[in-house]
Amino acid sequence: MTVGKASYLGSPYLGVYFRVGEERALIPPSCPPALEHLLETTLGVSTLRTTICDTEVVGALVAMNGRGLVLSESVDLDERGRLQSSLEVVVLRSKLNALGNTILANDRGAVVHPEFTSAQRRLIRDAMGVPVVASTVAGLGTVAKAAVATNRGVVVHPRATPAEVEILESTLGVPAHRSTANFGIPLVGACLVANSRGILAGDLTTPVEMVHLQEGLKVYS
Repeated sequence: MTVGKASYLGSPYLGVYFRVGEERALIPPSCPPALEHLLETTLGVSTLRTTICDTEVVGALVAMNGRGLVLSESVDLDERGRLQSSLEVVVLRSKLNALGNTILANDRGAVVHPEFTSAQRRLIRDAMGVPVVASTVAGLGTVAKAAVATNRGVVVHPRATPAEVEILESTLGVPAHRSTANFGIPLVGACLVANSRGILAGDLTTPVEMVHLQEGLKVYS
């Protein structure tokens, strides 16, 4: 299976709770075993259960690509140690602590919230091993809430401007496609998780939206 739909404890906003890469998915401790298995089989990943900053909104608080993982300084030592056992971890000091919403990355590039300083962008660059460019998506600094990127494509908020799309495509090295998810929600990054092998979308996502997501991320069942 490469495409699926689900909810997490009744919420269709999977991107808020899960952070997915090519090989690994970070999931909250309360994730039901059946949903964990669906993530593993749909996306072809292994899973690691953890809280972040003592909360279960893992997806909103972690930025990750194949090279590294970026965390807020609010992460506690136990959480950091758990993640460092299998991933390269960098802690970023910033008032923008919801890093999973403000850093949109794949293995070719990262687009980040415009309020990150040049020093913070350099740290993100070094952690993830990719070029970093500051931009918005649909005028929003929460770029990873307004878009979702993999190594095959990037799906963006329908109101992303041509200039924003050009920045996304040139920085991430993949084509962009506009779509909603969860029955018309434009903040697609909050609605789904994906990698180059699969998509797991919120269970309110319509068949037409799923077609657009598959086209944008180049994943077909």
